[in-house]
Amino acid sequence: MPEAMPPLLYGTAWKKERTSTLVELALRLGFRGIDTACQPKHYDEGGVGAGVAECLARGLTRESLYLQTKFTPLAGQDPNRVPYARQANLATQIRQSCERSLENLRTTYLDGLLLHSPLPSATQTMEAWQVLEELVRSGVVRSIGISNCYSPDLFRKLCEETSIKPHALQNRFYAKTGYDVELRALCRRHGVHYQSFWTLTANPHVLEDPRLQAIAARYGKTPAQTFFRCLMHEGIVPLTGTTSREHMQQDLDAVRFTLEPHDVRVIFGLLGLP
Repeated sequence: MPEAMPPLLYGTAWKKERTSTLVELALRLGFRGIDTACQPKHYDEGGVGAGVAECLARGLTRESLYLQTKFTPLAGQDPNRVPYARQANLATQIRQSCERSLENLRTTYLDGLLLHSPLPSATQTMEAWQVLEELVRSGVVRSIGISNCYSPDLFRKLCEETSIKPHALQNRFYAKTGYDVELRALCRRHGVHYQSFWTLTANPHVLEDPRLQAIAARYGKTPAQTFFRCLMHEGIVPLTGTTSREHMQQDLDAVRFTLEPHDVRVIFGLLGLP
């Protein structure tokens, strides 16, 4: 069984040369879940590993961490920095990507390995999923999932027609997709963790709404803290990629208070959701 997923993850995309320092800071402040990807185009996975190693050297235990990375298909890679053999078949690419992630993160196992996106066809996606299942059976991966999957039909197929079910679905949380109402319902039905990214960036209208600001003021919290806490009440695991120490501390504090059910309903109403 995979380790428990923390209620909040620190996202490491686009941190470049600051990755190691920011991951170390996030862990020192209290984050225990880190999200990355074997995709040099947008992530410095080796920098994540360096930041984790610094904290492990100071007494943090590997067992207390939830390290999650992704296999990024060739179409999502920088052609000049592909972390696996470009000409290899899909199964080999996934295995090589996993090996590179283990090396980059300086670990013997991954708590989570996600497909960074569906493959061009459902058949290819299911083929890739079978390889992920093999990695779970081998013991180097604890749980598997998918990111950037906005098709309820495909996600239902992954939940209902596979031997090892998705542990996580990580999607952009925004109005364009209707906030994934159907997908989140599937997650609840099948016991899948729904992870949200672009959570604050895509919803400035909510953060600026006087009703959310009034609720936040009542609890003595910021609008961002209050929005994150609202989502957590609904079983959503937000990612935060802040580079600010103050905001990291505020985001962690969002785990430590409780909203009244009425306030949760009001905030979801701001999204146009029941």
